Amino acid sequence: MSSNEKATFHSDTPVPNEPDNAVHVKDRTGGDPRASTVSNARSVTPNDDSPDDHVLIVDWDGPDDPENPRNWTFKKKWGATLIVSAFTFISPVSSSMIAPASEKLAERFNIHSTVLIAMTTSVFVLAYAFGPLFLGPLSELYGRSRVLQISNLWYLVWNLACGFAQSKNELIAFRFLAGLGGSAPLSIGGGVVGDLFDPEHRGQAIAIYSLAPLLGPVIGPVAGAWVAEKSTWRWVFWSTTIVDAAIQVLGVIFLKETYAPILLEQKATRIRQTMDEEKASRMEIRTALNADDRHWKSVFGKALIRPFRLFYYEPIVQLLGLYMAFVYGQLYLFLTTIPSIFENIYHERVGIAGLHYLALGVGLTGASQINARLLDRVYAKLKARNGGVGKPEFRLPTIVPGTIFLPAGLLISGWTAQKHVFWLVPDIGIALVGAGTILVFQSIQTYVIDAFALHAASALAAVSFLRSLAGFGFPLFAPTMYNALGYGKGNTILAAVAIVIGCPAPWLFWFYGERIRKASRFARK
Repeated sequence: MSSNEKATFHSDTPVPNEPDNAVHVKDRTGGDPRASTVSNARSVTPNDDSPDDHVLIVDWDGPDDPENPRNWTFKKKWGATLIVSAFTFISPVSSSMIAPASEKLAERFNIHSTVLIAMTTSVFVLAYAFGPLFLGPLSELYGRSRVLQISNLWYLVWNLACGFAQSKNELIAFRFLAGLGGSAPLSIGGGVVGDLFDPEHRGQAIAIYSLAPLLGPVIGPVAGAWVAEKSTWRWVFWSTTIVDAAIQVLGVIFLKETYAPILLEQKATRIRQTMDEEKASRMEIRTALNADDRHWKSVFGKALIRPFRLFYYEPIVQLLGLYMAFVYGQLYLFLTTIPSIFENIYHERVGIAGLHYLALGVGLTGASQINARLLDRVYAKLKARNGGVGKPEFRLPTIVPGTIFLPAGLLISGWTAQKHVFWLVPDIGIALVGAGTILVFQSIQTYVIDAFALHAASALAAVSFLRSLAGFGFPLFAPTMYNALGYGKGNTILAAVAIVIGCPAPWLFWFYGERIRKASRFARK
């Protein structure tokens, strides 16, 4: 076998279900199994003359192995991060881009129910609840890149079909199917970032990645408003399909596999192919990260039920999922009501009213860029104070301003719009909502990735389940709520919920998060 594909024996840390004659090296990488090889690992090759059977444990060739995604060049890491972020951006663009054209859709398909009109937009987000539950674990079985790109092709086909829909039922069905494929980056993308960056340098990448699914629903309606005004609603779908096709081409060329167990499995396969048949027959070859049999029958079931087990057994996932559900739900509620505020109260044209989505984008982008610089710095400082030991809880301080901005923005935007205050003032409130949303989103995403390591994709899928259900459900009751209460009282109720749920959340996790993780079956201790 080649020098860079050596099978390494390790000592000290046993792998489950492993024979006594296989040995391992102790993990000194801070508990993250994706960086499992250390500098003093002994690299040996099997003795051809030994009559004994052996188990070969295939691992990285030292801490600086260039095949390890953690050791990729800066350019290669960020190239993969930006492509995944592009996948994560274009799908949410489609989720909301149709909102400004909803009246044209209602006229074309004779839809009179406000719930059905809202559903043409939000059904896409309903698929976000279910797609990651299967696609996240599939990426841990077959690899991130493969599942991402196949899922994106599925989204591309059905999003294109939406432009040819001839009835409201076809449109809703095609939107749901497109959303299933478009949901893949929401869970798998976070796993890719976790594969590429160690915790000390992960914050900035997460800031870029987590901005995409929130900025997408903002850019979508701005573009959709002008498309709806100047052309047919069908071009809303066709235009996003063209952009997605370009992203898909870039993904095929530049997005390589990042999931360590898959890469080590490929390395083990190459080693098997270089052995003669006699040696291979008495030599069992396993990887350091997957010592158990990876035959699909033994792994497939475990992978697919993992998000459900995480959601059922893990209080961390349940609590974070509940809070993210509210935050994401109010975001999509905003996305569907901004046009009605500025068209009905301020009497603006569809295209001009759509420009107010930019206020939400300013809040999202501005807070994201500031937080990108703070996440890693705060983590590094708290880690140094803790004797060089990092904890996922060190991601929580930056969530605190978000829990204040969010209810403040809801109150400002609701009451100033109801009182017909100059349009810039409700835009300030909308920007504060965007800032609060992204701060909460980024901190929780990074916390989950740090806490669940190899199973980050499954954990993100479980957390996003409630989030996406709320993103689907909130816009359905929004018209009824605002018609009955007005924007002032309606947003006051949302602000009160944001205070009750959001303000205690970071403090509870700061003081009790580690205790909860120690009782976890999946989280890093």
